[in-house]
Amino acid sequence: MRLLFIRHGDPDYVHDTLTEKGHREAALLAERAEALQMGECFVSPLGRAQATAGYSMKKLGRTAKTQGWLQEFPASTDLNEAPHLLEAFPTTRMEDGKYVPRIVWDIAPAYWSVHSECMDPARWRDCDICRNSDTVEIYDHVTGEFDRLLAEHGYVRDGMCYRVEKESTDTLTFFCHFGITCVFLAHLWNTSPFLLWHSLALAPTSVTEVVTEERKQGLACFRGLKIGDVSHLVLGGEPVSTAARFCETFSGEGIH
Repeated sequence: MRLLFIRHGDPDYVHDTLTEKGHREAALLAERAEALQMGECFVSPLGRAQATAGYSMKKLGRTAKTQGWLQEFPASTDLNEAPHLLEAFPTTRMEDGKYVPRIVWDIAPAYWSVHSECMDPARWRDCDICRNSDTVEIYDHVTGEFDRLLAEHGYVRDGMCYRVEKESTDTLTFFCHFGITCVFLAHLWNTSPFLLWHSLALAPTSVTEVVTEERKQGLACFRGLKIGDVSHLVLGGEPVSTAARFCETFSGEGIH
């Protein structure tokens, strides 16, 4: 079993679509669509993912199935109900005298670096951020849907690995988003999603490839072969977008 996770192109978040650069990126990705052997394709319902997938699907003469659970990981926390978490979200804006809800996976390093439970493979579920948000509920829902799809192809979740009910060399491709990709990888690798949310930066239209490894018959785990591959952009002479990254140095250019 082979899985491809493809992030959408450079985003125009305000209009939930692609920037001009994002369209160029998606077009370059489509040039490699056949070589990537995408197999059965699935796409987030959000516009930026739909637009990205559209280029490759047109090139292949196929369609991708829209799945609601592939939308960007939507868990959020309300600092009006948990103001002590402002330490984790120090740049939270206020509107009409109230804090604007924050996505849970964009927390400050000054917070997670001293709250080791966030990065723990098991204890993350009970960290203060999760206790004051819908993170665990949504995580269990989307990973449950993900596992149902894998089970349809013969791989059934069994503890920390997958029971192989039917061997498969199929490829499943997911056109989606950074945050939700980290959730699926954390689930496959049995680690905290906070660890991946704050250790990876998957560039727009990057390709992440994960495959099963069956060292004992009937028991499979997943290993990463490529993480955030952007060779299609390099070969096409298109600079890699910095969307999803903060500045390299505090005095440098970028988002603080």
